[in-house]
Amino acid sequence: MSFKKYLLAGLLVWLPLTITVWLLSWLVGSLDALLGSVLGGLSKMASDQSNANDFINDLSKIHGLGVIAVVLTLLVSGAFASNVVGKWWLNQWGKIFARIPIFKTIYVSVKRVSDTLFSSNGNAFRKALLVQYPREGSWTVAFQTGEPSGEIESKLGHGFVSVYVPTTPNPTSGFFLIVAKSEIIELDISVDQALTYIISMGSVAPDGVEAVNSETSLKF
Repeated sequence: MSFKKYLLAGLLVWLPLTITVWLLSWLVGSLDALLGSVLGGLSKMASDQSNANDFINDLSKIHGLGVIAVVLTLLVSGAFASNVVGKWWLNQWGKIFARIPIFKTIYVSVKRVSDTLFSSNGNAFRKALLVQYPREGSWTVAFQTGEPSGEIESKLGHGFVSVYVPTTPNPTSGFFLIVAKSEIIELDISVDQALTYIISMGSVAPDGVEAVNSETSLKF
């Protein structure tokens, strides 16, 4: 049936583009709304100064300004944190936060995770693996996040790795496992290729070629 074949082919053309545009629009809109709230507060503070108020209102109408503001903030803060003075201030900042009850638990935990994930010297999410999950003989793609240490290592001994097993098609949720090195298979593919394979639920092979021939999949 050519009609059904062409309809599905058209869907495969427009669906990725539509979802990508929708996600980008949502992101830009969310950041614009966040910046708009900040500018709204500044506008109320500058209500007595008509020129400043008009300038703030004009800024709030610029679409995409939230993204620009976030990028500039990250760049400026990154440059500040890269010099000696910035590192000293961040260290003092961290000590203050580490003394606040309840808040310190969240802050310290998140900081340790972010330092591990985004450190240029770290090994977290740098390597894709095959592990047996949820049972022996059933394999899935996972990412190495490190190796057990401290109390965990003293109980298990050497020869284990910490892995993250993402769910599909949403890899932002998943399971943390500690697996013996003898029970994993290292993959010679990039993390991006592994993520694509997971999100596509196995329909896109790690080498970028569809696991199922597209012409065959469109025949009914």
